[in-house]
Amino acid sequence: MLASSVFLRKTLSVLQKVFRYIYLMNVKYNNIQWVVQLNLTSQSDFERLRNACLEIGVSFVAVDVIPFSTGLPEFDRSLESIIYGSTTFTGLAYQDSTLSKGLFFDEGNFSIENYFRHWGRYLLNYGAAILSLEDLVNSKQYAPEKLLFIRPDDDNKSFAGEVKRFHEIVEWFESIQTGGIASLSPQTKLVVSEPYNIQFEWRLWIVKGKVVAASKYREFFKLKKEEGCPVAVVSFAEERCLEYTPHDIFVMDICFCGDQYYIVECGCMNGAGFYEAKIANIVAAISAYFSTSF
Repeated sequence: MLASSVFLRKTLSVLQKVFRYIYLMNVKYNNIQWVVQLNLTSQSDFERLRNACLEIGVSFVAVDVIPFSTGLPEFDRSLESIIYGSTTFTGLAYQDSTLSKGLFFDEGNFSIENYFRHWGRYLLNYGAAILSLEDLVNSKQYAPEKLLFIRPDDDNKSFAGEVKRFHEIVEWFESIQTGGIASLSPQTKLVVSEPYNIQFEWRLWIVKGKVVAASKYREFFKLKKEEGCPVAVVSFAEERCLEYTPHDIFVMDICFCGDQYYIVECGCMNGAGFYEAKIANIVAAISAYFSTSF
């Protein structure tokens, strides 16, 4: 009888601790929610996002976003929202003063030109030309077959960085002039450099200067998704964060080229692909930050 009584008391004690944990967890996050675009990411990433929120007691809202829509989808606005989705969704949310706190973005900070000023030689493309597409074409300083790496200066994902021959860039420019590519204009600012022989690339998720998750995403120019990154990559990223960060929350892409690590670019977390990063770690770190930021 005594043994049963002791067992009962221990069981009740454990249950009280569990219920107290659940209560405190829900109280901690009862003022925030993740609002995630349903028709964007892979089903597995979507499920991992939802499960990560459920594990820590954060509300999770799924929304459908019509591509190129000019209006936000309907969802409950009573909680502070962390937005995750396409550039259409995040762009509309950023313009809405009731949602902008959940967009970890600053237009003036997220640009290669700004990174050059703060990180200099640690940028892969440091020393590259930054000029408009129109100015590049009109400069006529390259032979038609010259290979160039080009990418947008900003973080609006108007096109992916790629290597093109100069004559292809000229043809591209002519297509833009005739309205063939709506997301670009002759005044789109580009970063232009020689192509690099990059061996490995990783994406790191950073909260308040600390790496909370990482994934390899490319190896010798081919997609290669693996969870994590070398310790040296984490150290390199956190050393750069001591010098400057474009936001308290962002992603940093790092590469290994030659025999050194370099920053490829940084980006807004709200639309960054996860590859094989631990989504649960990302959700936990960002939720903890966001729930105490207002």
